[in-house]
Amino acid sequence: MNCRLWTPSRTSARRRRCGPGSPRTSSTSSPSSSSFALSSSGSSPTHPPNGGRPPLTYQSFVKLAGKPPTPLTETYSELPPVGNVEGYELLSVPAIEELGYGDLSQEEFSPFRGGETEALKRLKKALEDKEWVATFEKPKGDPSAFLKPATTVLSPYLKFGCLSSRYFYQCLHNVYKTVGKHTSPPVSLVGQLLWREFFYTVAFGTPHFDQMIGNKICKQIPWRDDEELFVAWREGRTGYPWIDAIMIQLTKWGWMHHLARHSVACFLTRGDLFIHWEKGRDVFERLLIDSDWAINNGNWLWLSCSSFFYQYNRIYSPISFGKKYDPDGNYIRHFLPVLKDMPKEYIYEPWTAPLSVQKKANCIIGKDYPKRVVVHDTASKECRKAMAEAYALDHLGDNLASKEISNGLRRKLDDQKASRPSCLEQRKIRIK
Repeated sequence: MNCRLWTPSRTSARRRRCGPGSPRTSSTSSPSSSSFALSSSGSSPTHPPNGGRPPLTYQSFVKLAGKPPTPLTETYSELPPVGNVEGYELLSVPAIEELGYGDLSQEEFSPFRGGETEALKRLKKALEDKEWVATFEKPKGDPSAFLKPATTVLSPYLKFGCLSSRYFYQCLHNVYKTVGKHTSPPVSLVGQLLWREFFYTVAFGTPHFDQMIGNKICKQIPWRDDEELFVAWREGRTGYPWIDAIMIQLTKWGWMHHLARHSVACFLTRGDLFIHWEKGRDVFERLLIDSDWAINNGNWLWLSCSSFFYQYNRIYSPISFGKKYDPDGNYIRHFLPVLKDMPKEYIYEPWTAPLSVQKKANCIIGKDYPKRVVVHDTASKECRKAMAEAYALDHLGDNLASKEISNGLRRKLDDQKASRPSCLEQRKIRIK
């Protein structure tokens, strides 16, 4: 089959999935950019490629997808007329409060400026280092690098249409031609663009892609309903500096490295708190400047081991993972200044610091910085066990676990919640 990618006229995957019988309507928005779908030469509505089913693995998608069309180079000296504007009121630029973000602090502004000019400037700078482009491997990035991020940070510009994905694709291949040997998908920079198209394609062809119920490719897992733990995670008050620093960066900058996103997503879901991925998805949807409906939902399905990736025993440690990249804790000190004077041997586990050390660092655990909401070693074991039980139940039939058994597992999780100390007091500690 000779397949290629084509761009329909802004067909929204969210619009497709909100049909009759939808269990619920999501509050999340649809992609702002055009969705991509698979097409093949000679295909027809009665004989769509891949039997009309979206490929559910990256490898199968790459086999079906061909090179995208050449980017359009035509420029316009004049904008087309806007038409009849009679009856429309000219409004000023809305305030942050009017957009629903009045609760967010403006003490530190995101370093990423918007617009096409900035996008092209960033693209040019990234492509100047041809060796870096040729040797880029996604798993080897540094999630703690914030002064000079370890990635291109072009995702927000792709999301808002400030940068053409086809133009980016062509520029990368132009670099590859000059260097000869280079990395390949899925880890290369071209591979990252293909991940984008993979999630667009799966989202377009999967009804209810943005939820667990009614989503045929999503594992049915009885996630815990614990608002206290969820709020502590959302506000960066879990007591784990690596996790909290990432969430503070998200709140202040609207962006963080993809491996940092992996850490906090795993912690919220299958790693420690066992809270529904949809709740985390909503936080990312609201705060990420590069949030894209298909990619955001796809990654949360992946990282919660609800779809695409099923090795739930592989958990990101909220302690050792960050320490591997930043043993001195400079990333934590920047986004959590309350811990700036904590010695590096305690920066990832401040609860282990003797009281005398805490006093010297002007950071008393439980007063200036929260206590841990869970003990990672214990919580991760409970999560692994709960995931194993949920996976076993998921095979009972029709991708939906028995309600009676599923409810029993949820009651067990609720009992575990009741047996641990309440974290209500954590709300009193506001990390500055």
